[in-house]
This record gives sequence, C-alpha cells and structure tokens, in this order.
Amino acid sequence: MDNNDKLNITESELSEKVLTSPYNILYSEEMPTTQMGEDINQVYRLLFETAAESLLIVNKAGIIQLVNHRTNDMFGYDGKELIGQAMEILLPEKYRKKHVHNRDEYTKSPRRRSMGMGMELWGVRKDGAEFPVEVSLNHFEANGNLYVMGLITDITERRKAEEKIRVLNEELEQRVEDRTRELEDSQRLYKIVARNFPDGTINVFDKNLNYVFVEGMELFKYGVTSEKLVGTSYLNRLPEDIREFMKEKLNMVFNDHHNTTFEVGYQDRNYIMNVVALHDSAGDVEQILLVERDATVQKKSEEEIRKTLEKERQLNELKSRFVSMASHEFRTPLGSILSSTSLIEEYLGQKDTTVDFVRGKSEKHIKRIKSSIANLINILNDFLSLEKLEQGKVESKAIIFNIEEFSREIIEEVQPSLKKEQKIKYTHKGNGSEVCIDQQILKNVLLNLASNAIKYSPEGALIELKTISNNGDLTLEVIDQGMGIPEDDQQHLFERFFRAKNATNVQGTGLGLNIVKRYVELMGGNISFKTKENEGTTFKVTIEKTV
Repeated sequence: MDNNDKLNITESELSEKVLTSPYNILYSEEMPTTQMGEDINQVYRLLFETAAESLLIVNKAGIIQLVNHRTNDMFGYDGKELIGQAMEILLPEKYRKKHVHNRDEYTKSPRRRSMGMGMELWGVRKDGAEFPVEVSLNHFEANGNLYVMGLITDITERRKAEEKIRVLNEELEQRVEDRTRELEDSQRLYKIVARNFPDGTINVFDKNLNYVFVEGMELFKYGVTSEKLVGTSYLNRLPEDIREFMKEKLNMVFNDHHNTTFEVGYQDRNYIMNVVALHDSAGDVEQILLVERDATVQKKSEEEIRKTLEKERQLNELKSRFVSMASHEFRTPLGSILSSTSLIEEYLGQKDTTVDFVRGKSEKHIKRIKSSIANLINILNDFLSLEKLEQGKVESKAIIFNIEEFSREIIEEVQPSLKKEQKIKYTHKGNGSEVCIDQQILKNVLLNLASNAIKYSPEGALIELKTISNNGDLTLEVIDQGMGIPEDDQQHLFERFFRAKNATNVQGTGLGLNIVKRYVELMGGNISFKTKENEGTTFKVTIEKTV
C-alpha cells in the first residue's frame, strides 16, 4: 500500500483507549496536554462537526463508526441513529447488493478516490427519497485496523442546473432555427408594425434630413403615403415656427452621436420625439431614427391627474387644520368639566346625611361622565398626535431611565381604567434595567397598548406587561386575554381609522395602533403581534441598542 495514499497512525500515537471514542479515529485525545495539543484536538472536532459536506467513517466491514451533523441533515437521521449501521442503509435498495461487492473489492486494494470519477451515484434518505451524490474516498489505519472516510456531496441542485442548461441549449438551437426562418419575413413584418404604429410615425432620415423610411398611422390622418415622402425633406413638412428647433435637435444627434428625447408643442397639440443614432458597421452615423408620437391626450390626462392630486392635497391640509383647531378648542373646556366633576365627587365625600343620599343617587352618573370625558380627551389626543406626526413635528429625544420603574408608573396610571377584577402582572428579565430612548414616546406607546388590552379584555382578565433588556436591546410585550383580531382584519391593523369587525361596539377612533407603529418607528424599533380571535393578542415592541 502506497504511504502517499493513506494516513498511518502508529501504536504509540493511538492507544486502545483512543479507539473507544468514535472521534478518536481521527485524532488522539492522549496527545501531550500542552496548550497546542488541546487546541489541535479542538480544531479536529470543529473541522469534523462543522464541515459543510457529509463526512462519515466506516470500518473494514462497512459498519458506520462516525458521522457529522451534515450527514444526519442530508440523510434525514437524528443523533447516533446511523452509528453501527451498515453503510448500505444510505443507498437505494437496488444498488445495495452490488455495493457490498464493490466495497469488499475496495478494502482489498484501498486507494484514494477523488470526487465524481465519472460515476453516477445515488443516496437515499430515511424517508425513502433518492437524490444524486458525489463521493470522495480515502482510507487510513489505526491499531492495525482499516478505516475508510467518505466525503459525500448532495448534487441535486447541480443536476437540476445541468438539466436546465441542457434544456436551454436545446431551446436555443430551436430558437436559432426559428429565427433563421423568421428573418426571411422580417422586412415585411417590420413594415407592417411601423405602418400600424399608433398616434405617430416612425422615421429614418439621412444627413440632409430627407426621408429614407417613414410609416405610421399618423400618415393616414393626412392622407399621405410613405412612398410619396421617401426622398423628400422632413423639414419642409414642418411649420416654420418649429422648423429651426427641430433641425438643431436632429443635427445634434448626427454630430454628437447621443440619443435624445424632447417634447414639441404646436398650437393645441403635444408631441414626444425620441431620436436615436443609427451606427453603420464602421461606427459612423449616416442615418438617424425619429419616433414621433402624439401625446396630446396623455398630456391632458396628466394635467387632470395633477389638478386632482392638488385638490386632494388641499383637502388633506384643510382636514389637518380642522383637527388641530377642534382639538385645541375642545380640550380646555373638557378638561374643566373633568376637574369640576372631580370636585363634586370630593364634596359628596362628606359625611352629611343629605350628601350621602345625593351621593348614592349620583355616583354612577358621575363615573359615567368622567369616563365619557376621558374617552373624548383620548380621542382628541389621538387627533393631535396624528396631526403632529403628519407634519413631522415629533422628534425622538433619548434619555437614560430605569425601564422597571417606568413600567410600574405606567401600570399605576392605567389602574383607574381597569374593569372589575382585571389585574395587570408585570415582569422584567435581562442583564440591566437602564435604557436610553425617548421616554415620552415610549410612554405614549405603552399607555395605548395597555389601554387597548384593558378595553378589549373581559372583566376578571389578566393582562401581562413584560420588559426584556438584553445587551442594550429592549423588548416589550403586552399580552391580553381579550377578543383577539379576526384573521381577515389582521393585514389592516395598523392602518389609519381601521376598526376590526368584532370591535365596532367598543369606543375608539381606529388611530391608536397607527400612531403606536409610527412612534415605534421614530425610536428605530419595530412592532409585531400574535393574535387569535376570542383568545387574546400579544403586541411585541423591539428596539435595538438602547444603551
């Protein structure tokens, strides 16, 4: 056996203890316990386990001794399922008997075999699916035992590519044949196409700007045929007030060899001109192509669209101004009403008998008034937030604060709005509590999400707020057990003024989540959700590198 074709490991380098571990077929764990020896062992492990291709080792009897993770992935096995199996388990049934003979022959005269070797080889996965492979073999001895190492590559994609190339070559040959046949009729076809060119003409001029070729439906409007125009001057057909302009533009293409596009207006008509230099075999420009198209109708349509967009812009501006005005005008009196209601409630807290009687009759109505006013203020706040966002007046200003203390303050703030027996549970995980983001924007986000969770959850439901800080990244989750979002509505959830079909009886503007999404994006984060109708919703906000 040629020493250049195998790897010999002597007895002194490989003890019986080494062979008790499959990995030690490749390397010795009893190498000197120096830093270098430990590093080499680790490198051998990493090389074997992280190889991009399948690696396996079998003994002389064809029994699998060791496989890497890629082998399991490629053939659909888990863990050590393949260890101790005959390697024929990896071959389709029809090849196994012959392979046993070939394997025996190989072990009698082992040699290095490079990838491919012109053979068509197949593997079979655990589920029975067959796929083409290439196999490279090498062998080595340890303690007098022969082992064979195989490197297996799944060449399914390569085969597909080869088949695709073969098909493409066949198609190309057919196309060449078809093209050769089509060229015989090309001149006639080009003439028909040019003659039916809509709303314009296709022209070819020589250096004197005389017609060499002209066709197009525009000619029929004026009762002119191409035969009458060939050889005549193009400029002589033009109105005098645009003749010099056209002459300058066309000669520029002859002189500079640069294609150009421009518009020409005459009376109430608009034309788009595309001019192309036609190079001969020597690279000179002896002719030019002019495609002349009547764009009058298109121009009128574009002008109408422009006017429509301008009207829409004005309407949007008017709406924004109205929202801003209404919000500011109504916010102050509503705040005063809320303050007055709170004072009435305080007066009713006195221990006077008459007051007790009045309090018993009034408490429910006062609570309703306060709730309605609070809802109106929330609506106005939504409109104000939307207006500021639309006008680009909201900027993210990061400060450092404690996310746990911040979250507990938010929970305290929404406590009064909890329904009967509803509870909010807060947890924090991570390697720190300090974050550096815009505190006010984050407050708006959490208040909105928490209020939604309360609003859309039934009485007695548990609402969870979680914060996770991990190496500067911040994740917030608001989890409710509410009505959830119907599947058909989920794609529209962050659109302005959108309300899910199962929430039409719940008060709201349909602006909250749109505003939340835009706030999150202002902080450089993203928001996602998981939901199931009648089971609840989880909103997740992720902001990277907050410290």
